[in-house]
Amino acid sequence: MITADPSLRTALSQPEPDEHGIDALTLGRRIRELRGSRRMTLDTLAAAVGRAPSQVSMIENGKREPRLSMLRSIATALGTTVDELLKTEAPSERAALDIAVERAQRGPVFTALGLPHIRIGRSTSDEALQTILTLHHEIERLHRERAATPEEARRANAELRGIMRARDNYFPELEAQALGLLRAVGHTGGPVPQRVVADMAAHLGYSLHYVADLPHSTRSVTDKRNGRIYLPIEQTASRDTRSPILQAFASALCGHEEPTSYAEFLRQRVETNYLTAAILLPEDDTVKLLAEAKAQRSISMEDLRDAFAVSYETAAHRFTNLATARLGIPVHFMKVHESGTIIKAYENDSVRFPSDALGAVEGTTVCRSWTARTVFDVADRFSPWYQYTDTPSGTFWCTSRIAKAKEGEYSVSVGVPFSETKWFLGRETNNRAVSRCPDESCCRSAPGELAERWAGQAWPAARTPTSLLAALPTGTFPGVDQTEVYQFLESHSPTA
Repeated sequence: MITADPSLRTALSQPEPDEHGIDALTLGRRIRELRGSRRMTLDTLAAAVGRAPSQVSMIENGKREPRLSMLRSIATALGTTVDELLKTEAPSERAALDIAVERAQRGPVFTALGLPHIRIGRSTSDEALQTILTLHHEIERLHRERAATPEEARRANAELRGIMRARDNYFPELEAQALGLLRAVGHTGGPVPQRVVADMAAHLGYSLHYVADLPHSTRSVTDKRNGRIYLPIEQTASRDTRSPILQAFASALCGHEEPTSYAEFLRQRVETNYLTAAILLPEDDTVKLLAEAKAQRSISMEDLRDAFAVSYETAAHRFTNLATARLGIPVHFMKVHESGTIIKAYENDSVRFPSDALGAVEGTTVCRSWTARTVFDVADRFSPWYQYTDTPSGTFWCTSRIAKAKEGEYSVSVGVPFSETKWFLGRETNNRAVSRCPDESCCRSAPGELAERWAGQAWPAARTPTSLLAALPTGTFPGVDQTEVYQFLESHSPTA
C-alpha cells in the first residue's frame, strides 16, 4: 500500500493547540473526567484550588486556559500530575466525541450558518453526537468542494511539484510495486506485451471486458465488487491500449481511496501514472539501457521509446524518474500546448519555469525562444528537435517532439544543463536561442510600433485548454458523471 503524503491530506479531527501548545478542550475534558472518577463536585474542586466554581467550569469547558500554578493546584487536588493533565489524547472515546463536536461548533461552518450552540450533557447520546459530527463534516466537505478555485488547483500543483523535486521524481516504493507485479507474472525483461498486462490484471483478481457503451466521460470503469475492468471496444491509433488497463488496477495497488481534495486527486494521478510507466519500462531494464547509452554518450528519448514500445511522452516521463536517482543527471520536463501554455512541468536542474504568485507553473506561458515553443515552427515533424537556450539562470539543452491531442498539438520536451549535454544524442546541434524571460522585453510585450497601432483594438479568444485553469469539477472523480457510471455498472453487473 502507498500511503498519502501527510502534507497533502486534511485531518479534520486534529487537536487545535493554542500558541503555547496546549489543547484547552482536551485539557478541560481530562480534568472533568478525573473529577468525576474521584466523585468530586465542581464546588469541591473549586474550593480545593481556591477559585470560584464558574472559573473551574470555564476551564473544564475549554474556554479558559489555566496558568501553570493553577494547573499544579488542580493536579494536586485530583491526585495526579501536570504531565498527565496535558496529555494530547482524549481521556475516553466519549470525551473524544464531545471534543470533536465542541470543536465543530466553534468552527467556521456553525458560525457561517448561525446555528445555536448545543450544550452537550451526560444525557446526550453518542448517536446524536455522531450524527451532528457527520453532518458537520459533510457540510464542510461541500464547502471545500465549492471553494475548489483555480487558485487552489494551482497551489496544489505547486506543492506536489515541490515534493517531486525533493525526491528527484523517484519513488522507490512504487518501483518495488512494479517489480513485484512483473515478477509475479513471470516477466523476465524487454517490452511488456498486452498479454502480460492481461495476466497482471488476472493475478490481481480482475477480468477484462471490452464494451461499446462505456460512459463517455471515462477511459475505463472498474467494478471492484465483481472484479471487472471495463474498457472501450474502439481503440485510437495514438493511444497505448495497455495504459488504461494498467491505470485501472494501479489505483488498487496504490491503495487509493476516493479523493477528498484536489491535492489528493493530483497525488493519486501522479502515483497511478508513475506506476504505469514503471511497469511498462521496468527499472532494471531501463537503467541498463540508459547506462549503456550514457557510456556511449548517446542517450535518446526516441531510442528509449522504441526499446519498450511506448509513447514518446511516456518515455520522457520515465526518463525523469530515473535520470537523477540512477544516472546522476539533473533534468527538466515540459508538456506545452501549442498556445504556449504549460500543461505539465518538472525540474531539479535549476531551470526557471514561468510561475504565478502562488508558485504554480501550470497555466503560465512559456518564452517564445524556448525549445518547447520553437519546435512548433519546425517543418520536419518526424525528426527530434534539439536546441540550446541561453537563459538568465544558465544555458540549457533540450530535445522536443510534437504530439496531438483532442485539445490540439502539444510539445513534449526533456532538457538538461549545458554541462550534462555530453551524454546525449543531438548535442552537436547548431540551433540556439536566447531567452531573457521573465524580462517583459523578451517576448511578453509586443514591439512598440505594433503595440501602438493595435493596443485596445484587439479582442482574441484564447485556445488555452480550459481544464488547466478551471476549478475542480464537482463530484468525487473530476469530470465524471457518477450517475452514468453507476447506471453502467448496474446494467453490466453479472448479478443483474
